[in-house]
Formats: sequence, C-alpha cells, structure tokens
Amino acid sequence: MDDLERELRDLAEWLDTPDTPAVADRVRARLAAPARRRRRWRYYLAVALVALLVAVLPPGRAALADAVAGLLRFSGIIIDTSSAPVSPTGSPSPLPSQRPASLHEAQGKLRFPIRLPTKLGPPEQVLVADADGTGSYRVVTLLYRGGVVRVDAFDGRLDPVFQKQAAGPGVEWVQLDGGFAVWIGGPHPLAYVDRAGTVRVESARLAASTLIWEEAGVSYRLEGDLPKGEAIEIANSLN
Repeated sequence: MDDLERELRDLAEWLDTPDTPAVADRVRARLAAPARRRRRWRYYLAVALVALLVAVLPPGRAALADAVAGLLRFSGIIIDTSSAPVSPTGSPSPLPSQRPASLHEAQGKLRFPIRLPTKLGPPEQVLVADADGTGSYRVVTLLYRGGVVRVDAFDGRLDPVFQKQAAGPGVEWVQLDGGFAVWIGGPHPLAYVDRAGTVRVESARLAASTLIWEEAGVSYRLEGDLPKGEAIEIANSLN
C-alpha cells in the first residue's frame, strides 16, 4: 500500500493540471449578446407556394379528383369519367317525395335560401324533393322555358346528391365571378343519390349540358341546351 501511495505522489509531480475555465463569464457573455436570427426563409417560401397553389387551382375543400378511379367529386356531385357512359333506358322515376310547391312554400321547407338567376327571371314551376322526418326537403328544382332549362339547388357540402357519367374532353373547369365551376358539355347520364348514400338507378335519365358550382354553402346545377358562355352568365346572375 505504501509503494502505491509513493507512486501516486511521484505521478502528481509531473502532471500538468489546467486551471478551471471561467464558465460563468462565458455564460454571461452569451446571454448579453444579441440572439441570432434563425433562417426562416424556407418556411416563408413554403407558405408562399401553398398560397399560390390555392389561388390558381380549384378550391381543395370543394373538389377532389381521383385520377386512378376516374372520379371527380365536386359540390355534392360525383362525376364518373372512368368508362364510356351507358345511356339509361326506360322512363326515369321522380326523386323521392318530389312534389310541386310555390316559391314561398318551398322556401319554408328548405334549410337554405332560394336564390334566383336574374337572367332567367321567376321560375315557371318549383319542385321540392326528398323530405326528412321533420318535413324539411333536401333539393329544390326551378324550371324554366317549359322545363327545358332547370336549376337544382341543394346542400352538397357533406354528402353526394347526384351522380353523373361523363367521358372525354367535355368535362372541364371554368371560372365564375365567385370562384370555380365544372362544365359538362353534352348529354350524359344522371342519377340521384339518396340520404342513405344509395344511387337510385331508377331515377337515372339523360341530362343535357350542365354547369355545376357552389356559392355561400349551397350547390347549384344548371342544366339545359345552353352554350357554355350563356350558362356562365346565368350562374353569375344569381341573386
């Protein structure tokens, strides 16, 4: 034990132990110095790119395109472009619990306001359809020009209301004063999707050219033998 103690003492004589660093002074100097500005340019660049995409592309909350399945979901309407449309046969049945009503009565039976396109004027006939247990209707249809032109209005924010089959270049995005719309140029099959999410094939019929858009939380479907430009003018005249 004495030998070990002696060796340790001899070793301590030639060891060079550095002085304790002034850590406290360094910490005080670091705290006193101005904080470095972090490089956040990448974050701001990403935000700017997202804002640009939102500005130039159709609104993401209203539209979802599925290129693999060939489906376009927009404003409560499903457009199937995966295959050639099959024309419906037979006489289509009306929508569930569909019945005529006055404009005033129809407004009292809906959960959204009825807005009329000033380009078309007052409707010649009003139909309400698909009542729930409280007597509130889901869809209102405004008929013009002997029924050749029609405007369907409904709340399509949560569940699909109509299903269409269309193919080719006839389906395109167009711009309205208030945002984007989908234009389907030419006849195409149309079927109703009930509250349970079932496509009612018995209601399927051949629809004319159609403009689809959403405004103030209400979905609209303008159908008729109309050129695209006139359909856009009618949609922009909604009052």
